[in-house]
Amino acid sequence: MFKRLKEKWKISWTSFVLVFCTFAIGGSSCGYLGRKILSLTGLELGGLYYTLYIILICLLWPLCVIVVSIPMGQFGFFRNYLRKMSQTIFGLSSKPPKAQNGSFSIKQRNLAIFASGAGSNAQKILEHFKGHPSIRVSLIVCNKPGAGVLQIAADNNVPVLMIEKKDFEQGNLYVKELAKYDIGFIVLAGFLWKMPEAFLNAYPRHIINIHPALLPKYGGKGMYGSRVHEAVIAAGEKESGITIHYVNAHYDEGEHLFQASCPVDATDTPDTLAAKVHALEHAHFGAVVEDVIEGRL
Repeated sequence: MFKRLKEKWKISWTSFVLVFCTFAIGGSSCGYLGRKILSLTGLELGGLYYTLYIILICLLWPLCVIVVSIPMGQFGFFRNYLRKMSQTIFGLSSKPPKAQNGSFSIKQRNLAIFASGAGSNAQKILEHFKGHPSIRVSLIVCNKPGAGVLQIAADNNVPVLMIEKKDFEQGNLYVKELAKYDIGFIVLAGFLWKMPEAFLNAYPRHIINIHPALLPKYGGKGMYGSRVHEAVIAAGEKESGITIHYVNAHYDEGEHLFQASCPVDATDTPDTLAAKVHALEHAHFGAVVEDVIEGRL
C-alpha cells in the first residue's frame, strides 16, 4: 500500500515519510483543537456536539496540515494536494487559462523544449513522447549556436528556433514565434536564461524547469550544473536529487511538482554526483511532464 501511494504521489521515500508524518500530526492537531473549541461552549456529548465537531474538523484539518507541512518541508506537496481536493469537492475547473496578452489560447498538446547545452534531457523527453497519441515535441528553442541539442533536434526532425538575448528579454517577439507552432507548454531542460515577463504572462503555469538539487537548497542565480554539485558536497549533505517545478519570476522559486533523491557518499565528486542526478533526471522528467500536461499532477 505504501509503495502504491509513493508511486501515485511521485515522491521519494524520505518525502513520503515526511508527508505521512504531516498527515498524522495535522490530523491529531485538528482533533485536539476541535475538542478544545467545543469545550468552551459548554455543550454536553450528544448529537449537536458531534455534528459541530465534524464541521470543525473539516474546517480545521486543511489549516493544520498546511501549518505542520512548513517545518516538515512539504508545503508544496500539501498546497497541491489541497488544491486538487478542492477541485474534486467543489468541481472547480482545471482548464488552462487564456494567454494574458490575448493573442492566442494556450493549447496543451504541442510542447517546446528550451535547452542550452548537450541536450540529454531533451533527448529523453523526445524518446518519452515518441508515438504519444496526443502530446508532441514540436519545437526546440536554443540560445547557443553549436549546442549538442541542435543535433538531437535534427536527428528527430524537430524544428529549431535560435534566439538572441536582447530580443528574448525585451518583448513578445519569441512568444509570437511560439504561437506559430501552437506551442501550449514549455519545458526548460538545461536552459540557463531567466524567463522574461512576456513568457510568464503568455504561459501561466505552463512553463516547468528541472533543477539538479533538492530545492529550496542550492538554487538561485548562478546555481547550475557542477556549481550545484560542488556546493552540495562542500556542505557535507548526505542527500541530493532533482526538483521539477513551475517557473515564476525568480530563479528556482516556482511551485514544486516533483522531487526525487539520491545519496551523497563520502567518496563522491561533483562528476560522480552529477551522474547520479542525471540518472534521476532521465528517469523522471518525461513522465512528470506528461502528468502535468495531462492534468494528473
